[in-house]
Amino acid sequence: MGGVPGPLSIGDFSRATHLTVKALHHYHQIGLLEPAEVDPHTGYRRYATGQIPTAQIIRRFRDLGMSLEEIQGVLSAPDLRTRNERITAHLGRLEHDLGRTQSAVASLRHLLAPPAPDSTARVELRGMPAVPAAVITGTVSAEESVAWLQGALGELHATLAARGLLADGPAGGIYTNQVFTQHRGQVTIFVPCAGPVRPMGRVASSAIPAAELAVIEHRGPPADVDLAYGTLATYVTRHALAVDGPIREYYLIGQRDTADTSQWRTEIGWPIFRTASP
Repeated sequence: MGGVPGPLSIGDFSRATHLTVKALHHYHQIGLLEPAEVDPHTGYRRYATGQIPTAQIIRRFRDLGMSLEEIQGVLSAPDLRTRNERITAHLGRLEHDLGRTQSAVASLRHLLAPPAPDSTARVELRGMPAVPAAVITGTVSAEESVAWLQGALGELHATLAARGLLADGPAGGIYTNQVFTQHRGQVTIFVPCAGPVRPMGRVASSAIPAAELAVIEHRGPPADVDLAYGTLATYVTRHALAVDGPIREYYLIGQRDTADTSQWRTEIGWPIFRTASP
């Protein structure tokens, strides 16, 4: 028979939408999906068949990891453009998370693979002379270290260019032990340069001290650098006399040179006391 469809009980609406009764109760409480009718005496909830598409949309968004607040924002968007912008923003976050997951999986597979038979051959013992440099020093947390590093490098190179000075070697970073042991510590980013640098903003002039280092090269993005650190630490433990002192990094190829992170090259220097010629 024809006619207007009657309201659905919460149980029937649950079966129709594959949303649990508990979830429907919660969505009602927060105003995300309110029943079409609520019996004032019994509190029974009834839903209109026209609410099924909305419930299905909510379920799809939840399957995509969207928070209830984000879903509320999408459903309450004042126009189609705003709604699509909010959905697109969430999809962008999903793609970013997927990229991080794929990178982590690739790193784990590499970690589980049999080690190269002569992996320690990549380590070189090197004496680094003292050099004058333009520097930026700050206390940085592990979470912000990559962004802080890129910002500091950009500011250093811009300052040198404004002063008509050229870099006299690869840029680098000096990391105190607290950066690794406490995930927050002092970092100095430097660019060697022959001429004196007048202080400007965060940029100061300093001398990078001489050091004896065991050096290994890391190729690829910063996310995988821990593997090179592990190999270097193993080498130093077995073949060199480690000393207290900050870790150094030298950025041979980085963001300024190419957006392809697979081409990035970073040298990591572990402080040692050399007892023989390399």
